[in-house]
Amino acid sequence: MSEKKKYRIKVTKNGPYIVTGGVPLSKQKIKINDNGESIGWTEGQKYPNREQYALCRCGHSKNHPYCDGTHTKIKFEGTETASRDSYFERAKKIEGPELILYDVRDLCAYARFCDVDDTVWKLVGESDVPRKKKLCIREATDCPAGRFVIIDKRTGKKIEPKSAPSISLIEDTAEKASGPIWVKGAIQIESADGYEYEIREKQTLCRCGQSKNKPFCNGAHCSCQFYVEHY
Repeated sequence: MSEKKKYRIKVTKNGPYIVTGGVPLSKQKIKINDNGESIGWTEGQKYPNREQYALCRCGHSKNHPYCDGTHTKIKFEGTETASRDSYFERAKKIEGPELILYDVRDLCAYARFCDVDDTVWKLVGESDVPRKKKLCIREATDCPAGRFVIIDKRTGKKIEPKSAPSISLIEDTAEKASGPIWVKGAIQIESADGYEYEIREKQTLCRCGQSKNKPFCNGAHCSCQFYVEHY
């Protein structure tokens, strides 16, 4: 079994995410500039290494980020509604002079890395300007949700930084919200019915329980003001 193959996240029916393979778990806070724009990450708490653990999916655990069984008491409705089409089957294509941007709006986790200075959609159309090309790549690849894929037209290859398999709990200080579960390093996510979602370098899973794109985040943590104060 390959190193990456052993890492897995299983979505359980109306229950938690079961993480196996000893995936490292930590917090990461969105770093903002003086204008309130997302510009990077601040490392937060690292959790003890565990071979297997269950992460809360309903948003009501008193033992965040871990599940404490509250989903059964509140009769959490966690039915998965995300599309099972591949990324490129769903993506909108935006072609610029030197870059091609693909965008799946349903995956937006509202981390706001895509609109620092100019927006990523505008920048791709000006990608023959070196500064704007660089910024476009940064904005697209900084998105934690994997909403964007950026292609170098000259080589035809994805521009996609690789990460070691890990999970981060996003904290959004600007929005005063606890954001999604950020899954990095091409970890397999399996649905409650056994379907294996497309493996991608990074994805974000809902942990407020309110996403309309379960199990993936759609930014609902901001609109419902989901905030975990003590965990």
